[in-house]
Amino acid sequence: MPFVRIDIIRGRRPDEIRAIADAAHRALVDVLEIPERDRFQVITEHDADHIIALDAGLGFERSENLVMLQIFTQGGRTTEVKQRVFDAIAKQLEPLGIAGSDVFISFMENGPQDWSFGYGRAQYVEGDLAVPGR
Repeated sequence: MPFVRIDIIRGRRPDEIRAIADAAHRALVDVLEIPERDRFQVITEHDADHIIALDAGLGFERSENLVMLQIFTQGGRTTEVKQRVFDAIAKQLEPLGIAGSDVFISFMENGPQDWSFGYGRAQYVEGDLAVPGR
């Protein structure tokens, strides 16, 4: 059920972009134990000067390999689970040549009433889908 927005700097090959998306999804399946087909991702490429991602004063540098992820999901996951997601995504991206300093992740939480998977219906509210974690 997570909806993931992935923002990257333009210039990667299509297979590299797919590998990034696959890595992020693999981490979510492993840590959140979501179904494999529970996959909703949007990947957006930007010119290098259209992404600004400093280090919040942490003292590291970002490169052109920057990957920014926003994970929209229902509330209720613990801080520990979110930290495991952060770690799993970074580890999945590392073999693709993406350093941990180039991985920026944010969780955005909401509730079951905030989702429609199609047909203008709220499938969680109407009972067509089980609400995760309940």
